[in-house]
Amino acid sequence: MAAFPWHARIRNYATEFESCRLEAVSLEFGDYHPLKPITVTESKTKKMSRKGSTSSTSSSSSSSVMDPLSSVLDGTDPLSLFAATADPVTAAANMDSTRKKRDKEDHLAVGSDFEPWSSKRGEILARYTTTEKLSINLYMGSEKGKVTTPGSAVSEKVRTRLEELDDLEEGSQKELLNLTQQDYINRIEELNQSLKDAWSSDQKVKALKIVIQCSKLLSDTTVIQFYPSKFVLITDILDTFGKLVYERILSMCVDSRVSLPDNFTPESVNDTAKETCLNWFFKIASIRELIPRFYVEAAILKCNKFLSKTGISECLPRLTSMIRGIGDPLVAVCARAYLCRVGMEVAPHLKESLNKNFFDFLLTFKQIHGDTVQNQLVVQCVEIPLYLTLYSPAIDWILQCIAYRAPEGLLTEMMERCKKLGNNALLLNSVMSAFRAEFIAARSMDFIAMIKECDESGFPKHLLFRSLGLNLALADPPESDHLQILNEAWKVITKLKNPQDYINCAEVWVEYTCRHFTKREVNTVLADVIKHMTPDRAFEEAYPQLQSIIQKVITYFHDFSILFSMEKFLPFLDMFQKECVRVEVCKCIMEAFIKHQQESTKDPVILNALLHVCKTMHDSVNALTLEDEKRTLAALINGFIKMVSFGRDFEQQLSFYVEARSMFCNLEPVLVQLIHSVNQLAMETRKVMKGNHSRKTAAFVRACVAFCFITIPSLGNIFACLNLYLHSGQVALANQCLSQADAFFKAAVSLVPEVPKMINIDGKMRPSETFLLEFLCNFFSTLLIVPDHPEQGVLFLVRGLLNVIQDYTWEENCDDKIRIYTNVLHLLSAMTQETYIYHVDKVDSNDTLYGGDSKFLAEINKVCETVITQILDHLKTLGKDETLKRQSQLALYFFNTILAHGDLRNNKLNQLSVNLWNLAQKHGFADTKTMVKTLEYIKKRSKQPEMSHFAELALRLPLQSRT
Repeated sequence: MAAFPWHARIRNYATEFESCRLEAVSLEFGDYHPLKPITVTESKTKKMSRKGSTSSTSSSSSSSVMDPLSSVLDGTDPLSLFAATADPVTAAANMDSTRKKRDKEDHLAVGSDFEPWSSKRGEILARYTTTEKLSINLYMGSEKGKVTTPGSAVSEKVRTRLEELDDLEEGSQKELLNLTQQDYINRIEELNQSLKDAWSSDQKVKALKIVIQCSKLLSDTTVIQFYPSKFVLITDILDTFGKLVYERILSMCVDSRVSLPDNFTPESVNDTAKETCLNWFFKIASIRELIPRFYVEAAILKCNKFLSKTGISECLPRLTSMIRGIGDPLVAVCARAYLCRVGMEVAPHLKESLNKNFFDFLLTFKQIHGDTVQNQLVVQCVEIPLYLTLYSPAIDWILQCIAYRAPEGLLTEMMERCKKLGNNALLLNSVMSAFRAEFIAARSMDFIAMIKECDESGFPKHLLFRSLGLNLALADPPESDHLQILNEAWKVITKLKNPQDYINCAEVWVEYTCRHFTKREVNTVLADVIKHMTPDRAFEEAYPQLQSIIQKVITYFHDFSILFSMEKFLPFLDMFQKECVRVEVCKCIMEAFIKHQQESTKDPVILNALLHVCKTMHDSVNALTLEDEKRTLAALINGFIKMVSFGRDFEQQLSFYVEARSMFCNLEPVLVQLIHSVNQLAMETRKVMKGNHSRKTAAFVRACVAFCFITIPSLGNIFACLNLYLHSGQVALANQCLSQADAFFKAAVSLVPEVPKMINIDGKMRPSETFLLEFLCNFFSTLLIVPDHPEQGVLFLVRGLLNVIQDYTWEENCDDKIRIYTNVLHLLSAMTQETYIYHVDKVDSNDTLYGGDSKFLAEINKVCETVITQILDHLKTLGKDETLKRQSQLALYFFNTILAHGDLRNNKLNQLSVNLWNLAQKHGFADTKTMVKTLEYIKKRSKQPEMSHFAELALRLPLQSRT
């Protein structure tokens, strides 16, 4: 094929730039502004009402219509307009009705500020465990089936059901022995599922049997330390039963036309539903044993709404009195907790019942120290302090219900009642757990005095101080009491011998210390923690608490110069010997630093400490570390690196980067960040030292360049290497380091052949050619201003890159190689211009070096001819049916290149462009809209004086239809 000589058109970049500027239009005051309301001409048809037999059409020539978005500014949104047009009397009545309804709902239901039982369930199950064997005794009836004929009387059906209920206590016994705790839990969950299955299969009596038998298990305290967890599991079944019964009766009230409202009254309940409801209560009343009768009736307490408006308020006192018949104080207090729980769900406004339950408990509290309980504890080998903790969940819940939105007077009364019992530690702890933190904090000294008077043997004082500390973390005590409170608490905490007891208290009071005191007091607390937790490596059993302490300290101390100046802070970190925990703590510290450090720093205390922290994170990386974890660690280290600045002490800054490189060499994103930072440092040096290029400055810049050149090859991501070679070469060029820039660009060229066909992008393998094309286009833009090396010949970098592109193994069904060649023509065309479109300050590019020399231009044209030949050869290979669409797209792409960069006054080039135009349309794959727009552009350009030859070209470019 004959070579096509390339003739680039001469460009006047300044003129082209001016022609692309937006036209400035002067506006007088009051003219159009984009934020002004839009005025449109609207024509609309108005129809008369139906009574008027005619319709008239009116046209408004200049009606002003507001922009719908501008209405936001004056509040005239559609809902506001609707509300404004409503009848004011009706609107006021509706608003008053809504307010009354909302007030009533607030009165009848608890709000989101009330902690639900469900949030406590998991904690109780996790806390109250046992390794002893458990048993379940179930009396599930005699299994004898009774068939009722369709003609049986109703009385016969009732008699049958009563006999089945009698079987509950007279039937066969099923006993499961030697169950582990998990086996017991699984069995209870199976019973819960059996209840649901029985109910769904319409075996209501069987469902009631299951509930009764499960309730009986609550009278068994043989493994007493597991009792709170057992209570949680069994009451789950009771809750399920209560919900099923309520929904069953409610479904009977639903008429085919209308259903009951949420706030229905008994008058709206039909007789069938009422009769069914009464039937359930009668069945429950026939249960002989107290505990199951109490629990099952309490479970369906809400069903009283179907019978009477006062049903719930009448039942609650009766059920409260029933509990007095339960002899075991632990079983009784749990029963009270369940009644309070149900009461808060169905009638939270009935506070009197809640108070009565608590006061009854206080009256019977002395039973704990009676012979019956004491003998039971001896048999089970349970100490009294452990036994008292079993009461905490129930008492805490009762007091929480009482304290919810309660007046201060009631809370004060509760405190006084506790005092009358001799400041019982268990009750005092529950009071501090249940009452509002503000109430406790305001009376901190009173509570401390009560704690001092408590008996140490029954309930440890350090637990009381822990509860007090939890409140003081949420609310502040009087300022005058701050120091005295801390001294009183710490005198007790520091005397604790058991490391676990100590750390549980210290963890809570660290927050109080951080909130109200300086680094001196915090440092003292940290020293005391180290003193208690170091012997016998006790810290190994307390990592969660130690982590919590660190978190609280960095939450309140955002100034890291103060934080790291604490003498005991870093020694405290040394207690985290387990690597995974140590890394989590380091991540926590770095997150706080990045979040709160507002200004860059060069403080040696901060730098040394955080380098140690970052080094700990870095050294945790190994072959098994997940990529997500690596990215997280690298992001934290990079955040630290970005915050380090030594101002104009550039040498110190570079020294820091060198040290960081040696410390964080296993995290590639950190190395990438360091290279970017060093390049930025070199550019800052250039700006600061502008006009003063001393030998020292030049040597420093070369040191920065050397840092990058040495570091880049250690990266595993090949495209990261390519882009950093390019970027670093640009920085070297900007600093007049020409030989170093050449070295970077040569390294990039030599690396291109190593680009794999597929690369990993976010865990997925993707073709690499798109990324390679993007890189090469950027590279071409830089090569325009890179001066030729005097010893390497003309266009040595461009020729070397073209050779690499030619030898690279491209995908067979890909045209990226030809697109790259087309972009090379863009570069070579720009190189033929008398003055290049851009330059680097104080670097002479080839336009200055060669000054438009004919030999230089001839070399460029030779390269262009070679490239064009490659493009045309490839277009010929695309002549097969399956590749005609690609041929059309490439032909148009090459045509646009000639149109933009070629001198179409040259006959051969002109003819080539016409041939490409026809080839693009030849087989009907060209986009008609694109072709039309391209032709319109050519015609528009032909009107410019220097582009008149485009008119002739336009005549030679036909538009072919697809038909």
